[in-house]
Amino acid sequence: MTTTETTQPGQRPTFRSRVDSYFEITKRGSNVPREIRGGVVTFVAMAYIVILNPIILSGSADVDGDSLGFAQVAAVTALTAGVMTILFGLIARLPFAFAAGLGINSFLAVSVVGQVTWSEAMGLVVINGLIIVALAATGLRRLIFDAVPLQLKIAITVGIGLFIAFIGFVDAGFVTSTGFASPPVGLGVNGSIATLPTVVFIFTLLLTGILVARKVKGALLIGILASTVLAIIVEAVAQLGSAVDNKGGWSLSVPVWPTQVFSVPDLSLLGQVSFGSFERIGALAALMLVFTLVFTNFFDAMGTMTGLSKEAGLADAQGNFPRLKSALIVEGVGAVAGGVASGSSNTVFIESGAGIGEGARTGLANLITGVLFLLAMFLTPLTTIVPNEVAGAILVIVGAMMMAQIKDIDWGDFSVSLPVFLTVILMPLTFSIANGIGAGFIAWVLLRSLSGKAREISPLLWIVAVGFAIFFARGPIEALLG
Repeated sequence: MTTTETTQPGQRPTFRSRVDSYFEITKRGSNVPREIRGGVVTFVAMAYIVILNPIILSGSADVDGDSLGFAQVAAVTALTAGVMTILFGLIARLPFAFAAGLGINSFLAVSVVGQVTWSEAMGLVVINGLIIVALAATGLRRLIFDAVPLQLKIAITVGIGLFIAFIGFVDAGFVTSTGFASPPVGLGVNGSIATLPTVVFIFTLLLTGILVARKVKGALLIGILASTVLAIIVEAVAQLGSAVDNKGGWSLSVPVWPTQVFSVPDLSLLGQVSFGSFERIGALAALMLVFTLVFTNFFDAMGTMTGLSKEAGLADAQGNFPRLKSALIVEGVGAVAGGVASGSSNTVFIESGAGIGEGARTGLANLITGVLFLLAMFLTPLTTIVPNEVAGAILVIVGAMMMAQIKDIDWGDFSVSLPVFLTVILMPLTFSIANGIGAGFIAWVLLRSLSGKAREISPLLWIVAVGFAIFFARGPIEALLG
């Protein structure tokens, strides 16, 4: 049973009791050691972003032929993740960590900087964030959140569980692209497990699964540490290296102790923002890019927070969670901060589910994760020790935990089950939370209204569904606008 210090009448509250009261640690059935473990596990599950975000952003030249520096992007990635994670923990007091969103950074690198400069692209990200903050501050974002039916909120949680698991399988090389139209993906290499890193993934999955099943405290953290040690030994013996150089190598981070641990961060990208895209490509084209950013940012974050809050047991019967408005506002600030830092929009990370699976229930876990990200600015080489194959197994475990919500879905009503199914299945298949939510919303309003249940649908849900229809058709619309 969780215990905490009690304050007697007339006795000044202690620092420990104030922390407990502020973060509601005991009230949420947690304790400080559990929050610390959860914060560490979340960081370990997310640390790859300090390496992956620079790979994505520095790999593309803008319209003027300029590129962002790898080291500079790595520094601002860690900085904004640390600051926003701590800020969210202090204000929203929830265990949802922040970092550069993978969907938006890829969109910027692939679809935006071919038309504008990097500083102009980050200006669009800032505008996107300001719009989201305004929607949250005025209460409109909360109204949209409340308009989502409970069955769809549950579907979002389940879909995110599948999405997290799929990311884990892909990162570990357990599921790979075949290079053919049919089937597009397959098992390992030519249908078999043929690499040692994938074997490490399987070992991590089984070991951690056994620990979780036996309800061992710190199961996820133990699984990460034990498997990382194994990965270091495997690399020392087999000398596999990176998958870039060797098909049997590690997918992203090679588990070796770095020769240089400390590095001074280069923060020269801070403030490199321009709003000249409206003049360069025209107002309509720029607005379509902002529209895409807002829709992706808005609904990815909403879906992620919905799923994480339910997994943490913090959501009520309608799927709402504590301090929802402040959480939505801070999430918008994350987009602004990411744009100002030139590290792309920062948003709630689904890998926070790893820390929640370890027991994190409050914003105190975020303080731990955030501090570790700030340290990562100076200790970037250390973030590469845990390979993706180990972190991926933890994501599969968390995905299995989140799938448990599927029991609460009403599969007997097809006007419910089809929208729910589309929401769940399209998240992993399209690698996008927003796509799954959009398909579910559109299917819900059409099927429910044409089944004689139109009065049950909020007008806001209709508006959002129309917005998603435009979002899905944005390519042809942009072509028509020239």
